[in-house]
Formats: sequence, structure tokens, C-alpha cells
Amino acid sequence: MAGDSRNDERGTRPVRIANCSGGQMEPGWQMRKQCELGPIDFVTGDWLAENNIAQEAAAMDAGKSEGFKPNSWQALQLSMDVIAKKGIKVIINGGALGPQNLAKRCQELIDEKGYDLNVAYVSGDNIVSRVRSSLKDRGKLPDSFIDMSGRNHEDAKFTADEILASTAYIGARAIVKGLENGADIIICGRVADASPIIGAAWWWFGWSDTDYDRLAGAFLTGHIIECSAYASGSNFSGFNRFPLETFIDSGFPIAEVEKDGSCVITKHKGTGGMVTEETVKCQFLYEIQGNVYLNSDVKAILDHVEIHQEGKDRVRFSNIKGRPPPPTTKLAIFFQGGYEAQSLANFAGYSSRRKYKLYETQIRQRLKEMNLSDAFDILEFQVVGSPKPNPHYMMESTTYTRIFAQAKKPEPLSALKLLLADNTQQKPSGLHWAQDMRTADPKSFYVYYPCIMPQDEIEEAVHLLEKGGKTKQTIPVTRPPGPNVNCGLFTDRPEIWEWFRSFLTLDRMKKLIGADWKDDFKIERVEFPTIFAVHFVVYGILGRGVSSSTLLDNRGKGFTDYIRAKHVDVPKKFVDAGWTWEEQDDFQDASYDGKGF
Repeated sequence: MAGDSRNDERGTRPVRIANCSGGQMEPGWQMRKQCELGPIDFVTGDWLAENNIAQEAAAMDAGKSEGFKPNSWQALQLSMDVIAKKGIKVIINGGALGPQNLAKRCQELIDEKGYDLNVAYVSGDNIVSRVRSSLKDRGKLPDSFIDMSGRNHEDAKFTADEILASTAYIGARAIVKGLENGADIIICGRVADASPIIGAAWWWFGWSDTDYDRLAGAFLTGHIIECSAYASGSNFSGFNRFPLETFIDSGFPIAEVEKDGSCVITKHKGTGGMVTEETVKCQFLYEIQGNVYLNSDVKAILDHVEIHQEGKDRVRFSNIKGRPPPPTTKLAIFFQGGYEAQSLANFAGYSSRRKYKLYETQIRQRLKEMNLSDAFDILEFQVVGSPKPNPHYMMESTTYTRIFAQAKKPEPLSALKLLLADNTQQKPSGLHWAQDMRTADPKSFYVYYPCIMPQDEIEEAVHLLEKGGKTKQTIPVTRPPGPNVNCGLFTDRPEIWEWFRSFLTLDRMKKLIGADWKDDFKIERVEFPTIFAVHFVVYGILGRGVSSSTLLDNRGKGFTDYIRAKHVDVPKKFVDAGWTWEEQDDFQDASYDGKGF
């Protein structure tokens, strides 16, 4: 292969790892762009999240899926020629519940085109058979599984027949074994999000499994780039201070990992977006667990993290310390939760709260008359938005109610949809709907139950394929003996730091959360003084999480922006110094007609 000379440079320079996906909808052509636009040694991709594992399991049960994520296969098909030509190695988790099937597809393509590439896949994360057997034989989960909430599995109210999937988060050891034995493409299932990046750097430099500082650095490097463009301009809370054109097509990130585990975050020249201290800080604070971040292969200590701009679109990320890994790892269990539906109704004009109250009272009264009041596990009437007084176009006075319902059977939900239609002529004034009412139809949903299991109970292995797709070698891997939201906030001025850190207390965060706060929620708080940041984890606010959450923002993606929209008192000297900014509300512009920008 033209790119084989890269292996001669292994360990003598930083390894360039480009990430091409941060979610299941990421298009395949992003992999090809990362491979084509400049020199890289590895391309990695993360297509998995908790909810789409359950989706894939349901699709497999229905005979509509081979278990892997379709967009990951699309990416490999679009990129295989340039991967072969340039000698780029590939590590992705797009195998989901069928990594062996995706690996065989790759081998078929390689055989057809005559590429000189070796394929492998990782196993051991899928433990659904063990979970089902324990529930069937003993009526409970294995004794070694630990309830993350400390409730002794009181919420584990599911049977063996209801289980859809169960996957353990495994580390990078099988990836490293595959690379050591000549694999060029490694297809994984539920490895931890950062594991492909850890595995690439681990193999490149030949680290040992006790090089904890180096492994921790690679772990946090993976954390920075695994959400694709989140590190290079997308989802960036400071976007409003830059021209909008900057972020129309953000280039995906590349990590140049050095032998000590530190790295430089960058991107291909000529691509959109930006890589700055602020974009990297935003992604660093996204979904961490406080100042100690756990992974299957290492425990990362974040107290003294350093993030510094080295040049245009080049940010050095360093000073992560490592400790031995925990003996346990996260386990995700998914079961059939029943059925859910939502109906959206809009109101325009005055007295909107009274209109919503009347509408809810009408619906609940009808349900009572039909003996359906107790037919729902959840029935919520949520009001979204507040109308603007004295509006100058209709959209300013329009808000909506979201009726969210869940039930064990679909019939109550179908009855609710019919009831809403029957009530049309008795509605409060100003009520109107969109044309498409399909969200009111019952659809199945899945519940995510997180817990912890011992790592030494996982039978992890990597399997290398030969021409024709058969397994030629299986190498076992040996090891040494849930729902929350993250909110990371930082200031870019050292002069503000002491006030900022003393202002953002646990009690202050509860007050900022406002009416959404409940006393059974818990908050963790940690400071990062070297980057002037405070990070919070709010436990319980997402309910059962993701597809089974009743919240409109069921992944917590808008939570931090909601907190940042709060008005707070600041010292007058900050205002006098020009260190504050006033939000420019697009809706204050009288020339805006509500029909688009």
C-alpha cells in the first residue's frame, strides 16, 4: 500500500487521529473528507448512544437490521479506496450489536476490490444472554451487578422477555491486540466512546497498561474529539461573538497525540469552524463526571488540566494525570417500556395560561368520563413558551402545549388521540394545530436502566478475519485484577474568576434551575481553576432518560443554554470595565416578519 511507510514512523512522532462521527446520524461522507483532506494515521468514529442500541435491538428482532449502524457502513464504503491507498487505520464503534456482520461486509468489499487490508472485530460487550438468563432463572439481575442509585435494584422492574439489549462499556485492550496482530480496520460494538482513540495512541507508542498518565491523556483526547465537530465550532455557546458564516460547515477535529499523552487539537486546513481554547473548553466540560473521570482502562484526574492556544486552529491539551482503572464498568440494560404519544396544540393571543388550564381540564374530565384516568403511566400537559405582550406579528403571541402520555398498552393512547379530535369544537379560543398529527399515534419506547458490573466478568476478545470472511484468529483479552445532565461554565477573564467561583455554589445552581428543581435531585460540583471553569452534574433531572424521558429536552442538550439565559447581578466594576455583554434579541427587530431570517 502507498501508505505503509507510516508504520515505519510509528512511535517516532505524534500520531494523527481524525474523528469522523459523533452520533448515529453522522453521514458517511464525513469519513471520506477526514481521510482525503490531509495526512492522518487513524480515522475513528462514534455512532452509538444509549437509545440507538435499543433501536437496533428492536430492528434486529423485527428482521430489519443486521445489528450495525447503517451510516457507519456507508462511511466505510465511501472511504475504503482512500483508506487502502493512504494506509489509514480505522477504529469505529458502528458495529453496535452486529460488529461481526459489519466486519464481514468490509471483508467482502475488500475481497471484491482487491485491497490489501486486514479486518477484525471486537466482542464481549453484548451480555444480553446473561441478563436474560439471570432474570428467567432467579427473577433478578446477577448479584455482582451494582445499582448506581444505591437502591438495591428496586427500579429493576422488568422481566427476561422484556429485555431488548444489554451492553457493557469495554475499553481499548482488544483494539490494541487487534492492531498488534495486523488489523487495519477494527469494528467495535459498545466500547467506551474514547476507546478507539485510546487504542490508537496506546498501540502507536507501545504503552504498557500501567502508563496511567499517558493513557489518561489519550482518554481525555478521545473525550475531546469523539463528538466530532463539537470541538471545532459546533454546539459552541460563544458562537454569537463571531460571524455566522464561521459555523455553517465546521470541519471535524484531529488530535495529534504525543508520547506523554498530551495532544494538540486541530483540524484540516481550509475547513470551516474553529479550534480555540474556548471550543476545546466547552467540549472538555461536556459530559464529564467531575474532577475524576472513569474509563475501563484508566481513571483520569482533571484537577490541573491545561488548555492553551498554540496557533490558528491549534490548541494544546495537557496535564491530565492517571490512576489505575476502576474494577467495574458501566452496564446499560434496555427493556420494553410500553407505548407513548405526544400531541402538540398551539394557542395564540391573550390569557394563554387560562386557555391551557381550560384545555387540560376539558381533556382530563373527558378521560374521567371514559374511565381512562388511571390508564396512563404518565400523562403530562406541558406549556412551552410565553407570549409577547402587544405582539406585532402572530408568531410572537403563539405558544404551544405538549400533551405527553405513556401507557403499557397502545389502546389508551389511541383513545386519547380520538378524544382530542372529538373536543375540537369545544376548544378554547385561539387553539390551532399543525396539519401533521402523527406524533399523537402510539409508538413503542424503550427504558434505559444503568448499573455497574465487574470488569473481570466480561469475556472480551478480538477476532481477525481472512479472505472470504471466516475468522482466522480469536485473541482473548485479559485484564488486571445513568440519567443526568452536565453543565460546564467558564469565564475568559482571570479578573472575574474569584467572584465567578464563589457565585456558582450548589445552592446557586439550584436557584438557577428554578421551577424545574426537585428535592430528590442531586448535584455534584467541581472547580477547574487553571481554566477558570466550574462544572456541575445534576442527577435525576432527566427522569429515566433519553427515549423514556417525559422531557422535551430528553438528552439535556439545552440545559446549559437555559442556565446561561438567566439574568444575575454582577459587580458594577465588571460592567464599568466592559466585561459584560447585552443580548441582542432578534425578536426585538421590528423589521423581522416572523417568516425566517
